[in-house]
Amino acid sequence: MLHASSVLVFLYGFWLLLSGYFSAFLLVAGAGCALAVMLFSRRMGIIDREGHPIHLSRRALFSYWPWLAVEIVKSAWDVTRRILHPRMPISPTLARFKPSQRTDIGLVVHANSITLTPGTITVEIGRGEFLVHALSEEGAASLAGSEMDRRVTDMEAGK
Repeated sequence: MLHASSVLVFLYGFWLLLSGYFSAFLLVAGAGCALAVMLFSRRMGIIDREGHPIHLSRRALFSYWPWLAVEIVKSAWDVTRRILHPRMPISPTLARFKPSQRTDIGLVVHANSITLTPGTITVEIGRGEFLVHALSEEGAASLAGSEMDRRVTDMEAGK
């Protein structure tokens, strides 16, 4: 029930954010649509701990996402510097490494975080291995045992 309530609040908040209109009729219509989607999703059995991981929300919101935003900006600056450099010092590299996460949600968060960071793309996810394309050899070398890996593992474990 907690997951269903959380989905309902999230859907309604998202609807309000995208709508931008606050007349009584539209507020009620938005609430009705959010309720209908939540009930359909609940009936389909897709509202669960994995589909809507609210257990990660508080830790992620206040520690991981701000850190990731800073890393995205730093990485974007590095990519911009490499592209604008006259010699364009890039060395595209594929790197395999073993992430330390144990749950599917932890692996997905880590892989998506790598892809969100400019200059790196998660190409393949295996049970105990990631294949990542990096814009530079330095970026590829820094993947294994990285700060991102540690932070996602800590968030997954509830630390």
